[in-house]
Amino acid sequence: MSAKPNKVLGMYHKALRWPFGRRLFSAFAARQAPYFSSVSPIVNALEPNRCEILVRKRRRVQNHIGTMHIIAIANGLEMAMGFMAEASIPAHLRWIPKGMELQYPNKGETDIRCTATVPEDGWKVGDLAVTVEAIDTAGTPVVVGTINLWITEKPVKTSQPG
Repeated sequence: MSAKPNKVLGMYHKALRWPFGRRLFSAFAARQAPYFSSVSPIVNALEPNRCEILVRKRRRVQNHIGTMHIIAIANGLEMAMGFMAEASIPAHLRWIPKGMELQYPNKGETDIRCTATVPEDGWKVGDLAVTVEAIDTAGTPVVVGTINLWITEKPVKTSQPG
């Protein structure tokens, strides 16, 4: 018995077959939670247990000193976590974020790659710490941390008489 194909991964791989498919998928994906659109993210990589989002340094995501605003970076990290989770979680489970813990070791002075990863065996009922990291174009960590998820069983659907 084969597992049901993952809808998010299927859409991503299908989009990659088209010219500008990555950009089209990214725009569509960002609209699912409209706040994600504020950073014009590009989904660079999406696979089970890992997602990478590119957030370009533009005027609208900068702070008063001309570096990437931490909330824009956190937005990219949250999107990476959400798409990684949707592309990875077993069909009988569901997730919800519980909190985010971030450290800011360096200023974001360039475009930022936001990644979210979990171990393959992490998808169990209970707490799951997703490792998130934002890296600049020189490979320097700008933001590192975890987004904590609560993993539960999906409720069993019962049919109603009638």
